Amino acid sequence: MGKEVTLLEAIRQGLWEEMKRDESVFIIGEDVGIYGGAFKLTEGFIDEFGPERVIDTPISEAAIVGVACGAALMGMKPVAEFQFIDFISCGFDMLTNYAAKSRYRGCGAISAVFRGPCGSGVRGGPFHSLNAESFFLNTAGLKMVEPSTPYDAKGLIKAAIRDPDPVLFFEHKKLYRLPRIKQELPEEDYIVPIGKARIAREGKDLSIITFGAQVLNALDAAEILEKEDGLQVEVLDLRTLAPLDKPAILDTVKKTNRVIILHEASVTGGIGGEIAAIIAEEAFEWLDAPILRIGSIDTPVPFAPQLEDYYLPSIGEVVEAARRLANY
Repeated sequence: MGKEVTLLEAIRQGLWEEMKRDESVFIIGEDVGIYGGAFKLTEGFIDEFGPERVIDTPISEAAIVGVACGAALMGMKPVAEFQFIDFISCGFDMLTNYAAKSRYRGCGAISAVFRGPCGSGVRGGPFHSLNAESFFLNTAGLKMVEPSTPYDAKGLIKAAIRDPDPVLFFEHKKLYRLPRIKQELPEEDYIVPIGKARIAREGKDLSIITFGAQVLNALDAAEILEKEDGLQVEVLDLRTLAPLDKPAILDTVKKTNRVIILHEASVTGGIGGEIAAIIAEEAFEWLDAPILRIGSIDTPVPFAPQLEDYYLPSIGEVVEAARRLANY
Protein backbone atom coordinates (compact mmCIF):
# COMPACT_ATOMS: atom_id res chain seq x y z
CA MET A 1 0.00 0.00 0.00
CA GLY A 2 1.20 3.53 -0.79
CA LYS A 3 0.19 7.02 0.26
CA GLU A 4 -3.41 8.17 0.20
CA VAL A 5 -4.46 9.59 -3.16
CA THR A 6 -7.36 11.60 -4.50
CA LEU A 7 -9.85 10.32 -7.04
CA LEU A 8 -8.14 12.42 -9.72
CA GLU A 9 -4.73 10.96 -8.89
CA ALA A 10 -6.18 7.46 -8.92
CA ILE A 11 -7.46 7.93 -12.49
CA ARG A 12 -4.13 9.43 -13.42
CA GLN A 13 -2.28 6.43 -12.00
CA GLY A 14 -4.53 4.03 -13.87
CA LEU A 15 -3.96 5.81 -17.18
CA TRP A 16 -0.20 6.00 -16.61
CA GLU A 17 0.08 2.31 -15.77
CA GLU A 18 -1.99 1.24 -18.76
CA MET A 19 0.12 3.38 -21.11
CA LYS A 20 3.25 1.78 -19.66
CA ARG A 21 1.74 -1.69 -19.97
CA ASP A 22 0.37 -1.36 -23.49
CA GLU A 23 1.95 0.78 -26.21
CA SER A 24 -1.32 0.85 -28.16
CA VAL A 25 -2.95 3.02 -25.46
CA PHE A 26 -2.91 6.73 -26.23
CA ILE A 27 -4.67 9.89 -25.01
CA ILE A 28 -6.41 12.38 -27.25
CA GLY A 29 -8.29 15.57 -26.44
CA GLU A 30 -8.21 19.32 -25.99
CA ASP A 31 -5.20 20.56 -23.98
CA VAL A 32 -4.34 17.07 -22.72
CA GLY A 33 -0.68 17.41 -23.72
CA ILE A 34 1.32 20.57 -23.14
CA TYR A 35 -1.23 22.09 -20.75
CA GLY A 36 -1.80 18.81 -18.90
CA GLY A 37 -5.58 18.79 -19.09
CA ALA A 38 -8.22 21.22 -17.83
CA PHE A 39 -7.96 19.66 -14.35
CA LYS A 40 -4.26 18.70 -14.73
CA LEU A 41 -5.09 15.01 -14.81
CA THR A 42 -2.69 14.36 -17.70
CA GLU A 43 0.06 16.72 -16.52
CA GLY A 44 3.48 15.30 -17.38
CA PHE A 45 2.12 12.61 -19.70
CA ILE A 46 3.45 14.25 -22.86
CA ASP A 47 6.95 14.43 -21.35
CA GLU A 48 6.88 10.71 -20.59
CA PHE A 49 5.04 9.33 -23.61
CA GLY A 50 5.57 11.96 -26.29
CA PRO A 51 3.21 13.87 -28.60
CA GLU A 52 2.36 10.79 -30.68
CA ARG A 53 0.66 9.18 -27.66
CA VAL A 54 -0.62 12.31 -25.93
CA ILE A 55 -2.34 14.23 -28.69
CA ASP A 56 -3.65 17.78 -28.42
CA THR A 57 -6.58 18.48 -30.71
CA PRO A 58 -8.59 21.44 -31.99
CA ILE A 59 -11.82 22.29 -30.17
CA SER A 60 -13.94 19.69 -31.93
CA GLU A 61 -15.41 16.88 -29.87
CA ALA A 62 -16.88 15.31 -33.01
CA ALA A 63 -13.38 15.06 -34.47
CA ILE A 64 -11.97 13.65 -31.22
CA VAL A 65 -14.60 10.90 -31.13
CA GLY A 66 -14.16 10.17 -34.83
CA VAL A 67 -10.38 9.86 -34.58
CA ALA A 68 -10.74 7.62 -31.53
CA CYS A 69 -13.17 5.32 -33.35
CA GLY A 70 -10.90 5.07 -36.38
CA ALA A 71 -7.84 4.38 -34.28
CA ALA A 72 -9.69 1.68 -32.33
CA LEU A 73 -10.65 -0.07 -35.57
CA MET A 74 -6.96 -0.11 -36.46
CA GLY A 75 -6.05 -1.86 -33.21
CA MET A 76 -5.16 1.12 -31.04
CA LYS A 77 -6.59 1.81 -27.57
CA PRO A 78 -7.65 5.47 -27.49
CA VAL A 79 -8.64 7.31 -24.31
CA ALA A 80 -10.51 10.41 -25.47
CA GLU A 81 -11.02 13.27 -23.02
CA PHE A 82 -13.86 15.77 -22.97
CA GLN A 83 -12.79 18.82 -20.98
CA PHE A 84 -16.30 18.83 -19.53
CA ILE A 85 -18.71 15.99 -20.16
CA ASP A 86 -21.36 18.53 -21.24
CA PHE A 87 -19.63 18.72 -24.63
CA ILE A 88 -20.02 15.01 -25.24
CA SER A 89 -23.19 16.16 -27.00
CA CYS A 90 -21.00 17.38 -29.86
CA GLY A 91 -19.88 13.77 -30.39
CA PHE A 92 -23.29 12.24 -29.77
CA ASP A 93 -23.94 11.11 -33.34
CA MET A 94 -20.58 9.36 -33.65
CA LEU A 95 -20.96 7.68 -30.26
CA THR A 96 -24.53 6.45 -30.70
CA ASN A 97 -24.68 5.76 -34.44
CA TYR A 98 -21.18 4.46 -34.98
CA ALA A 99 -19.21 3.46 -31.88
CA ALA A 100 -22.15 1.72 -30.23
CA LYS A 101 -23.17 -0.18 -33.36
CA SER A 102 -19.85 -1.02 -34.99
CA ARG A 103 -19.46 -4.49 -33.48
CA TYR A 104 -23.11 -5.37 -34.20
CA ARG A 105 -22.73 -4.32 -37.84
CA GLY A 106 -19.71 -6.57 -38.23
CA CYS A 107 -17.31 -3.66 -38.73
CA GLY A 108 -15.24 -4.47 -35.63
CA ALA A 109 -15.37 -3.49 -31.98
CA ILE A 110 -14.54 0.05 -30.87
CA SER A 111 -12.25 -0.54 -27.90
CA ALA A 112 -12.09 3.07 -26.71
CA VAL A 113 -12.68 5.07 -23.56
CA PHE A 114 -14.48 8.40 -23.63
CA ARG A 115 -13.88 10.15 -20.31
CA GLY A 116 -14.45 13.51 -18.69
CA PRO A 117 -15.62 15.47 -15.65
CA CYS A 118 -19.34 15.57 -14.94
CA GLY A 119 -21.61 16.82 -12.20
CA SER A 120 -22.86 19.80 -10.27
CA GLY A 121 -22.09 21.43 -6.95
CA VAL A 122 -18.95 23.31 -7.98
CA ARG A 123 -20.64 26.46 -9.34
CA GLY A 124 -19.99 25.51 -12.95
CA GLY A 125 -23.29 26.84 -14.24
CA PRO A 126 -25.57 25.33 -16.89
CA PHE A 127 -22.86 24.46 -19.45
CA HIS A 128 -20.27 22.76 -17.20
CA SER A 129 -22.33 20.72 -14.76
CA LEU A 130 -24.07 18.01 -16.79
CA ASN A 131 -24.92 14.48 -15.69
CA ALA A 132 -25.27 12.79 -19.06
CA GLU A 133 -25.94 9.15 -18.21
CA SER A 134 -29.60 9.09 -19.27
CA PHE A 135 -28.69 10.41 -22.74
CA PHE A 136 -26.91 7.13 -23.46
CA LEU A 137 -28.86 4.64 -21.36
CA ASN A 138 -31.12 3.91 -24.32
CA THR A 139 -28.19 3.15 -26.64
CA ALA A 140 -27.27 -0.53 -26.78
CA GLY A 141 -23.55 -1.11 -27.25
CA LEU A 142 -22.20 1.55 -24.88
CA LYS A 143 -20.95 0.84 -21.38
CA MET A 144 -21.03 3.53 -18.70
CA VAL A 145 -19.25 3.81 -15.37
CA GLU A 146 -19.03 6.47 -12.65
CA PRO A 147 -16.79 5.78 -9.63
CA SER A 148 -17.18 7.34 -6.19
CA THR A 149 -13.87 6.28 -4.59
CA PRO A 150 -10.21 6.41 -5.68
CA TYR A 151 -9.96 2.61 -5.49
CA ASP A 152 -12.88 2.18 -7.85
CA ALA A 153 -11.71 5.01 -10.11
CA LYS A 154 -8.34 3.40 -10.74
CA GLY A 155 -9.74 -0.10 -11.09
CA LEU A 156 -12.51 0.99 -13.43
CA ILE A 157 -10.32 3.13 -15.71
CA LYS A 158 -7.98 0.17 -16.16
CA ALA A 159 -10.91 -2.14 -16.81
CA ALA A 160 -12.40 0.34 -19.27
CA ILE A 161 -9.15 0.59 -21.25
CA ARG A 162 -8.90 -3.19 -21.47
CA ASP A 163 -12.55 -3.64 -22.40
CA PRO A 164 -13.25 -4.56 -26.05
CA ASP A 165 -16.24 -2.20 -26.29
CA PRO A 166 -16.70 1.59 -26.03
CA VAL A 167 -16.88 2.80 -22.43
CA LEU A 168 -18.14 6.19 -21.25
CA PHE A 169 -16.19 7.07 -18.11
CA PHE A 170 -17.84 9.78 -16.02
CA GLU A 171 -15.77 11.48 -13.31
CA HIS A 172 -17.63 13.71 -10.85
CA LYS A 173 -15.52 16.83 -10.62
CA LYS A 174 -16.63 17.51 -7.05
CA LEU A 175 -14.85 14.30 -6.04
CA TYR A 176 -11.61 14.97 -7.95
CA ARG A 177 -9.62 16.41 -5.04
CA LEU A 178 -12.00 15.87 -2.12
CA PRO A 179 -9.86 15.04 0.94
CA ARG A 180 -12.63 13.04 2.57
CA ILE A 181 -12.46 10.19 0.08
CA LYS A 182 -8.67 9.87 -0.26
CA GLN A 183 -7.52 6.24 -0.09
CA GLU A 184 -4.39 4.15 -0.08
CA LEU A 185 -4.28 2.00 -3.20
CA PRO A 186 -2.72 -1.43 -3.69
CA GLU A 187 0.71 -1.43 -5.30
CA GLU A 188 -0.12 -4.49 -7.37
CA ASP A 189 -2.13 -4.32 -10.58
CA TYR A 190 -5.89 -4.64 -10.16
CA ILE A 191 -9.15 -3.88 -11.93
CA VAL A 192 -12.71 -3.30 -10.76
CA PRO A 193 -15.01 -5.33 -13.04
CA ILE A 194 -17.44 -3.34 -15.15
CA GLY A 195 -21.02 -4.29 -14.34
CA LYS A 196 -20.60 -4.94 -10.61
CA ALA A 197 -22.07 -2.72 -7.88
CA ARG A 198 -20.74 -2.58 -4.31
CA ILE A 199 -22.33 -2.30 -0.91
CA ALA A 200 -20.96 0.99 0.46
CA ARG A 201 -22.78 0.49 3.78
CA GLU A 202 -24.61 -2.53 5.16
CA GLY A 203 -28.15 -2.13 6.48
CA LYS A 204 -31.43 -3.94 7.00
CA ASP A 205 -34.19 -1.33 7.29
CA LEU A 206 -33.99 0.61 4.03
CA SER A 207 -31.87 0.77 0.87
CA ILE A 208 -30.49 3.80 -0.96
CA ILE A 209 -29.40 2.99 -4.52
CA THR A 210 -27.07 5.63 -5.91
CA PHE A 211 -23.70 6.39 -7.52
CA GLY A 212 -21.07 9.10 -7.98
CA ALA A 213 -21.03 12.07 -5.61
CA GLN A 214 -24.48 11.18 -4.27
CA VAL A 215 -22.93 8.18 -2.51
CA LEU A 216 -21.56 10.66 0.03
CA ASN A 217 -25.00 12.22 0.57
CA ALA A 218 -26.45 8.75 1.05
CA LEU A 219 -23.76 7.78 3.58
CA ASP A 220 -24.20 11.04 5.50
CA ALA A 221 -27.96 10.56 5.57
CA ALA A 222 -27.50 6.99 6.77
CA GLU A 223 -25.34 8.20 9.66
CA ILE A 224 -28.00 10.71 10.74
CA LEU A 225 -30.77 8.13 10.47
CA GLU A 226 -28.88 5.61 12.58
CA LYS A 227 -28.01 8.18 15.23
CA GLU A 228 -31.39 9.89 15.46
CA ASP A 229 -33.85 7.17 14.42
CA GLY A 230 -32.06 3.88 14.99
CA LEU A 231 -32.46 2.96 11.31
CA GLN A 232 -29.86 0.79 9.61
CA VAL A 233 -29.67 2.04 6.04
CA GLU A 234 -27.97 0.09 3.27
CA VAL A 235 -26.20 2.10 0.57
CA LEU A 236 -25.67 0.44 -2.82
CA ASP A 237 -23.09 2.18 -5.01
CA LEU A 238 -23.89 1.14 -8.58
CA ARG A 239 -20.42 2.04 -9.98
CA THR A 240 -21.56 0.83 -13.43
CA LEU A 241 -24.60 2.48 -15.02
CA ALA A 242 -24.67 0.33 -18.17
CA PRO A 243 -24.98 -2.54 -17.80
CA LEU A 244 -26.74 -2.16 -14.46
CA ASP A 245 -25.99 -4.78 -11.81
CA LYS A 246 -29.54 -6.11 -11.67
CA PRO A 247 -28.83 -8.91 -9.15
CA ALA A 248 -27.31 -6.41 -6.69
CA ILE A 249 -30.30 -4.09 -7.07
CA LEU A 250 -32.80 -6.88 -6.49
CA ASP A 251 -30.82 -8.34 -3.59
CA THR A 252 -30.79 -5.09 -1.61
CA VAL A 253 -34.54 -4.59 -2.20
CA LYS A 254 -35.29 -8.12 -1.01
CA LYS A 255 -33.11 -7.53 2.05
CA THR A 256 -34.64 -4.25 3.26
CA ASN A 257 -38.05 -4.06 1.50
CA ARG A 258 -37.84 -0.27 1.22
CA VAL A 259 -35.86 1.67 -1.36
CA ILE A 260 -34.81 5.19 -2.30
CA ILE A 261 -33.21 5.77 -5.69
CA LEU A 262 -30.92 8.79 -5.53
CA HIS A 263 -29.16 10.49 -8.43
CA GLU A 264 -27.96 13.99 -9.29
CA ALA A 265 -29.57 14.37 -12.71
CA SER A 266 -33.16 15.55 -13.00
CA VAL A 267 -35.77 13.02 -11.92
CA THR A 268 -37.70 13.23 -15.20
CA GLY A 269 -36.16 10.78 -17.67
CA GLY A 270 -33.35 9.93 -15.27
CA ILE A 271 -31.71 6.57 -14.66
CA GLY A 272 -33.81 6.22 -11.51
CA GLY A 273 -36.86 5.48 -13.65
CA GLU A 274 -35.15 2.45 -15.19
CA ILE A 275 -34.04 1.17 -11.79
CA ALA A 276 -37.56 1.65 -10.42
CA ALA A 277 -38.98 -0.30 -13.38
CA ILE A 278 -36.59 -3.19 -12.73
CA ILE A 279 -37.67 -3.32 -9.09
CA ALA A 280 -41.37 -3.02 -9.94
CA GLU A 281 -41.17 -5.82 -12.51
CA GLU A 282 -38.94 -8.26 -10.64
CA ALA A 283 -39.21 -7.51 -6.92
CA PHE A 284 -42.62 -5.91 -6.43
CA GLU A 285 -43.75 -8.54 -3.94
CA TRP A 286 -40.75 -7.72 -1.72
CA LEU A 287 -41.69 -4.06 -1.30
CA ASP A 288 -43.34 -2.87 1.91
CA ALA A 289 -43.53 0.76 0.78
CA PRO A 290 -43.54 2.79 -2.45
CA ILE A 291 -40.29 3.34 -4.35
CA LEU A 292 -39.05 6.90 -3.85
CA ARG A 293 -36.90 8.68 -6.45
CA ILE A 294 -34.79 11.68 -5.49
CA GLY A 295 -32.98 13.81 -8.04
CA SER A 296 -32.50 17.40 -9.08
CA ILE A 297 -35.40 19.60 -10.14
CA ASP A 298 -36.27 19.90 -13.83
CA THR A 299 -34.31 23.05 -14.71
CA PRO A 300 -30.88 23.79 -16.13
CA VAL A 301 -28.16 23.88 -13.46
CA PRO A 302 -28.18 27.37 -11.88
CA PHE A 303 -24.93 29.28 -11.47
CA ALA A 304 -25.91 31.20 -8.32
CA PRO A 305 -24.69 29.21 -5.28
CA GLN A 306 -27.98 29.42 -3.36
CA LEU A 307 -29.98 28.32 -6.40
CA GLU A 308 -27.63 25.45 -7.20
CA ASP A 309 -27.90 24.20 -3.61
CA TYR A 310 -31.69 24.33 -3.92
CA TYR A 311 -31.55 22.57 -7.29
CA LEU A 312 -29.48 19.61 -6.03
CA PRO A 313 -30.66 16.73 -3.82
CA SER A 314 -29.72 17.43 -0.20
CA ILE A 315 -28.88 15.25 2.77
CA GLY A 316 -31.95 16.63 4.53
CA GLU A 317 -34.16 15.61 1.60
CA VAL A 318 -32.81 12.06 1.77
CA VAL A 319 -33.28 11.88 5.55
CA GLU A 320 -36.86 13.11 5.29
CA ALA A 321 -37.69 10.62 2.52
CA ALA A 322 -36.17 7.76 4.50
CA ARG A 323 -38.24 8.63 7.55
CA ARG A 324 -41.41 8.65 5.44
CA LEU A 325 -40.57 5.23 4.07
CA ALA A 326 -39.66 3.79 7.45
CA ASN A 327 -43.02 4.89 8.89
CA TYR A 328 -45.10 3.81 5.90
